[in-house]
Amino acid sequence: MRALDDTRLDQTLLALADPTRRAILRQLASGAARVTDLAAPFDVSLNAISKHIKLLERAGLVRRQVIGRVHRIAIDPAPLDAVAAWIETQRAFWSSRLDNLERLLIRRRSGVSSAKAGSRTPPTRRR
Repeated sequence: MRALDDTRLDQTLLALADPTRRAILRQLASGAARVTDLAAPFDVSLNAISKHIKLLERAGLVRRQVIGRVHRIAIDPAPLDAVAAWIETQRAFWSSRLDNLERLLIRRRSGVSSAKAGSRTPPTRRR
């Protein structure tokens, strides 16, 4: 199950890595659209946009509905929720680790300050 989750996460992040695909998702945030409508704002071929949409489909970020010759694309936010959950898990893990490191450094710093205040002779250096 873990490998499948990692593969899905990889596909989603790969899909989000491209600015054109992110722009397509932004367009779809306001509702489903035809492929030709999605392609209109871009200075690339319809074929190029279709390839971007196929990658978004593989990642599960969009769904396609075919009615005759018209292909309507709609966003599916579930993979975004999975990425957000993964990011939050990473944030919690690293925040905890960094908080522990900060406490350790503060203790060491205050321990060194106390030791220096108590001694009248400077520490000797070993060579």
